[in-house]
Amino acid sequence: MGKRRYHHGDLRSALLDAAEELVHEHGDTNWSLREASARVGVSPSAAYHHFSSRDALIRALSVRVLSRLGERMAGAATQAAAPGADARQGLVAAGSAYVRWTLEDPAVARLAFGSGARDPDAAISPHPHDVLDAELDQLVEIGDLSAEARPGAEFAVWAAVHGLATLLADGLMTLDGPEAADLHTKRIVQAVLTGLAQETTPLPGWPAARSAHTERQARGQGNATADQPRPTTPNQPPTTTRSTARPTHAKGAGTLNQDTRSSTFTHQEH
Repeated sequence: MGKRRYHHGDLRSALLDAAEELVHEHGDTNWSLREASARVGVSPSAAYHHFSSRDALIRALSVRVLSRLGERMAGAATQAAAPGADARQGLVAAGSAYVRWTLEDPAVARLAFGSGARDPDAAISPHPHDVLDAELDQLVEIGDLSAEARPGAEFAVWAAVHGLATLLADGLMTLDGPEAADLHTKRIVQAVLTGLAQETTPLPGWPAARSAHTERQARGQGNATADQPRPTTPNQPPTTTRSTARPTHAKGAGTLNQDTRSSTFTHQEH
């Protein structure tokens, strides 16, 4: 693909667009910042004003595509929440959006889960697992999921959905089109929710799962707590404290171990 022209002031966005094209064409490793610069039509030195290295460009692109995934999942969940619909359909729709997104562009998914999801400083909004959290919290509110089963439930759902997406992307499992993937996603999400409803919580509880995203949230909560003064007694100056508690509902991100660069549905037309 030839050089593109960019509007003054949009170089950062243009470089991200070029990087995404290169990932589509070559995967997440077989290209350089110099190639991205050439595709936009600028010198590498100009690109360095926005990204100090290829890794920095990769991390920024990962944040962009994960945010895009979160938006897609949230939109699917909202659309599924029609009056009178099964309350679980929002969670199922979010999971289906996750699987479809992965299979439509496995190379970009691999990039996102391999880089941006592990960047401890990346602020991803909406984060895909915030979407899962919101849907599961809603099920607790309406009584479809018990409060006892809620801690860590998003990791159980994510593991199932991500596992399905990975099997399909790796070619270890094949399906005849996205509709079939939607049905399998619904089946596994329903199975996880059924299992959560029937489980017995061990003592002292399930091991707490963590991710770069939940640890980033915990740091943010700790910083907010540190700014709040403790109650004071007479002649005692106010002090601050930093919370070390982790959020009860953990969210996370993982890795797609595959190198496929095209949609992996069988018999799917584009």
